[in-house]
Amino acid sequence: MYLEFENIAAHSRVWIYQSDRKFTAEELTWVKSHLKAFCEQWNSHGALMPTSFEIKFDQVIILSVDESNLGASGCSIDSSVRILREIEQKLGVNLLDQGKVGFLDSEDNLAINSVFGIKESVKSGIVNPETLILNPLVKEKADLDNNWLIAAKESWLNKYFEN
Repeated sequence: MYLEFENIAAHSRVWIYQSDRKFTAEELTWVKSHLKAFCEQWNSHGALMPTSFEIKFDQVIILSVDESNLGASGCSIDSSVRILREIEQKLGVNLLDQGKVGFLDSEDNLAINSVFGIKESVKSGIVNPETLILNPLVKEKADLDNNWLIAAKESWLNKYFEN
């Protein structure tokens, strides 16, 4: 059962998927309609769950499920991964690779770097202790307001900065 993102409960579970590039306007329209259709029928063992999604920075998909009455099962989570694979294949993007670090550049645009290249971005000054990064550890919708965009020095990247 699809709900607008602002109407899904704050305790709802979230999964965050970063695309390696921004979606075009046409792609965004397609992705939104595809995700809405998926959320309308997303279920756990045949029972519909309150679900939603949001797209941030035109390239980050946030899926959300209110598990308070019925937890998301392995099968229901697998179905969400299938829909993301469809998006990847249709648009030629990478969503499911978790080896990406998203951060806001000096103009507050989202930049994506591989986890293996982030040290070089720190060394070259592209990423500094105050750079806002996307926190991949966010688990609930409520955390998006306070803990999703955090200073690099408050994340695992802190080990790369001189203290």
